[in-house]
Amino acid sequence: MQNSAVALELEGVSVHAGPRVVLENVHLRVLPGRLVAVLGPNGAGKSTLLGVFGGWVRHQQGQCRWEGKRLDEWSAAQLACRRAVMLQHTHVAFDFTAEEVVRLGRYPHRHRPHPREDSVALEAMAQADVMHLRDAPMGVLSGGERARVHWARAWAQLECPGWHERRALPAGWLLLDEPTAALDLAHQHALLARLRHACEAYGVGALVVLHDLNLALRYAHEAVLVHQGRVRAHGGVETVLSPSEVAAVWGVQPRWLQDPATARMHLVI
Repeated sequence: MQNSAVALELEGVSVHAGPRVVLENVHLRVLPGRLVAVLGPNGAGKSTLLGVFGGWVRHQQGQCRWEGKRLDEWSAAQLACRRAVMLQHTHVAFDFTAEEVVRLGRYPHRHRPHPREDSVALEAMAQADVMHLRDAPMGVLSGGERARVHWARAWAQLECPGWHERRALPAGWLLLDEPTAALDLAHQHALLARLRHACEAYGVGALVVLHDLNLALRYAHEAVLVHQGRVRAHGGVETVLSPSEVAAVWGVQPRWLQDPATARMHLVI
């Protein structure tokens, strides 16, 4: 049986936007140490599901629990020290530099800073490949560069899992909404490879909204398929993203193709 004391859970959660039902009676349990891809068509409820877990989307029915406690029993300060968020659209109101934005990820830890606090942000920037942008104003960066800066901010908030100077803190959670959408091919793979390694080696829990089914197949441990406001399937990625399920949800008919060099399965249409 899965351990509720370390899990994130939705129990019978429904979200309404006026007369529209955005999520309906969702039950879902996510464990640490797993990269869980959330997939589905546009408007299926993926971002809303992520927002309920994160607390920025209110639900009308059901319960959201973080590690055995109701979400509303956690203070904002406690949550900020345990989880980091990267949204699809993040507007920076002032013309901060890239480094200043990354350092915002350290704000929740201001009362208990790292002994080498400056190094945390710089390590995160190095891992996100944005060190060369540290003095650049956010307004002049490309969409992909801004996305990598926000990834570095979230990574710094969790003190860069795997970094040799990280303190002995709980591993933490990452809630990422389409983090690869603006990234080029190399950075998409670099981000997800780093995230999967952090889950496996350091116990990070990650809930990641993706549209690329083959990226999910390559890097995720599990998949959650959301369709018409419901969780249609949750489990192993190849099971959830079977050709029959993809055809039923997206209306396209894919087939499996195996990479002869790695034996990894891909979907082709």
